[in-house]
Amino acid sequence: MPSILSSKPFAQAPIPEPPKVISTKDLSYLKDALSWELIAFKKLHAFAQQATDPQVKQCLEQQGQMHQRHYQKLLSHLQNNNTAVMATIPQMQSQQQQSQQQQQMQ
Repeated sequence: MPSILSSKPFAQAPIPEPPKVISTKDLSYLKDALSWELIAFKKLHAFAQQATDPQVKQCLEQQGQMHQRHYQKLLSHLQNNNTAVMATIPQMQSQQQQSQQQQQMQ
């Protein structure tokens, strides 16, 4: 009988693309991640400027560029207009219509 506290992690299928709508909690996570990526990029860039060994300098620059790409990718997820996207979701539209109808009846 398998234990509830099994050491095996649950296998989850990767999400093929990020959701179109960003919740408040997701936004908070994204802000933290953006901050971490920006700090990592800045630190690696500063260390690369101070490095004297060409191989170390190149490695630091490559890692810094990787964090810069991650930052840009995260930033691109924030380009959606949440209000416009929410208006396109059918379930939300029907709930909004019901709410408006109830308000009109009052």
